[in-house]
Amino acid sequence: MGGDVRNDPPDRLLDLRSVLDDLVADGRLLTNQAERLAGQPRRRDQLHLHPLELVAQEEFEDADRPGRTLDLEALTQWLCDQSGQPYQRIDPLKVNVERVTGVMSYQFAQRHNILAIELTEDDVVIASAQPWVQSWEPMLEQTLGGRDVKRVVANPADLRRYMVEFYTMARSVRRARDEHQAGAGAAISNLEQMLDLGRLKSPEANDAHIVNIVDWLLQYAFDQRASDIHIEPRRDQGRVRFRIDGVLHDIYALPAPVTTAVVSRLKILGRMDVAEKRRPQDGRIKTRSSENAEVELRLSTLPTAFGEKLVMRIFDPDVLLRSFEDLGFGGEDLKRWYGMVHNPHGIVLVTGPTGSGKTTTLYSTLKDLATPEVNVCTIEDPIEMVEPSFNQMQVQKNIELDFASGVRALLRQDPDIIMIGEIRDLETAEMAIQAALTGHLVLSTLHTNDAPSAITRLLELEVPAYLIRATVLGTMAQRLIRVLCPHCKAPTSIDEDAWRALTRPFKANMPEHAHRAVGCLECRDTGYMGRVGIYELLPVSDRVKPLIVPQCDIADIRNQAMRDGMRTLRLSGALQVARGNTTIEEVLRVVPLSTGES
Repeated sequence: MGGDVRNDPPDRLLDLRSVLDDLVADGRLLTNQAERLAGQPRRRDQLHLHPLELVAQEEFEDADRPGRTLDLEALTQWLCDQSGQPYQRIDPLKVNVERVTGVMSYQFAQRHNILAIELTEDDVVIASAQPWVQSWEPMLEQTLGGRDVKRVVANPADLRRYMVEFYTMARSVRRARDEHQAGAGAAISNLEQMLDLGRLKSPEANDAHIVNIVDWLLQYAFDQRASDIHIEPRRDQGRVRFRIDGVLHDIYALPAPVTTAVVSRLKILGRMDVAEKRRPQDGRIKTRSSENAEVELRLSTLPTAFGEKLVMRIFDPDVLLRSFEDLGFGGEDLKRWYGMVHNPHGIVLVTGPTGSGKTTTLYSTLKDLATPEVNVCTIEDPIEMVEPSFNQMQVQKNIELDFASGVRALLRQDPDIIMIGEIRDLETAEMAIQAALTGHLVLSTLHTNDAPSAITRLLELEVPAYLIRATVLGTMAQRLIRVLCPHCKAPTSIDEDAWRALTRPFKANMPEHAHRAVGCLECRDTGYMGRVGIYELLPVSDRVKPLIVPQCDIADIRNQAMRDGMRTLRLSGALQVARGNTTIEEVLRVVPLSTGES
């Protein structure tokens, strides 16, 4: 008989009894625990669960690792050791959903409980939670065009979840594209639009497939801790990207007509004008995450060469519940900040580029100040998070309600504390100063690189120096730096030259060692997880005030502030390096040496 004959051993399907016996034999589980679990009747909601999931639900202590639980990750790793197959945590950000779902049908994947997670020129990586079942391999190899099957073991709960999510998303995109065969130039506002006769119109925004795609994208973003969602139209297809810990990641490529319909669907949800595609628009959506937590999204559209680009900023209301220590404040900086914002009147300015955490700092501060005895009012463009303890007003240029006129109106509302979204011009600055002079505490933002530059920025707006001296209590610059992943960071030697550059002109003691980013499953191999603030606080002291003159030297202000105890942004970052929270490279990425040089 010609051809190769495979003599594979027969399939062995994992069951609860065999798993418990093997765990006891390996010293991971006590016999009485195994017997108790084996004798328990299965509930209806447990019938579809993998044996490892049934064991994990009991939260047994790992007999081989006292103090640690036999959770699903530990059990999956144990299964890998048993089978000799490598462990693979499914990271949805690294899976090309469109490609891997084309490897096999959903019915085939579901029947054999397997999922393709990577496709290369030579092989396809298949995740499974049944390492001794292999009858599906020859059937699949016939369709792989010469590629080899590379098997890995995955967490059975992740396998079940992502199998449904990936195929649902891919099916929705494919059907939206197939049912509405729009040509490559079908997107409205495409500068290279081509008339393609006989084609159908683009998908409708309320099509079930488009609704599914939008729902999946939003939930996906919440699960991945994204701060922003970018939907960017291109000539042939659109691109979806998430910003996670300040860095953008490619997520999905959508056909051009589907991209247009997804943007339209989101505009409908954000109560924006769907028909208006020529001018930028703003909107907002309030929804819930899978954990039933409220989430607010701020939407912004921009007309581009190939259609409307949409960016959604995700605001987590929980940030208002975080302590100042969680935000990165500590020690003397926290005392100075409290001293500034607990004044009965005056102006406090927070500076930094977009995305540096200014809004979070201001909202957290206002939340702390908003007691029943005070009236807190804000004027914002737009309102970023709705907070019941504030009275919030939004700028509306179409009715000539700008920051200046908004503050003028707020002053007639008997406020104690006023927050102005941003001081952009002299008129707004004058209204802020008037509010401070008449006994109100004013908090606002400016776009400057460091704290001393806020003073010179006000002078550039032609605010008289004597008014700045009379009203400004202090300024604070801030940035967000990524925090090292606690699961994988490792000690390393510290570069003496880099440390000196970071702490100049201060003489800060160099720590014995620092930590470096390694990368693991928990942080998606980035080495970082989450972000924390670094701050530069400049209280306008009696020694700083004489330096605020019409033609003041910013270096003089900075040097005096440092003599008063101000830490530069880089020094604040260096302290986070010394605590093992981040790396010198990350601090220099966010605060280059040219910023705040003295």
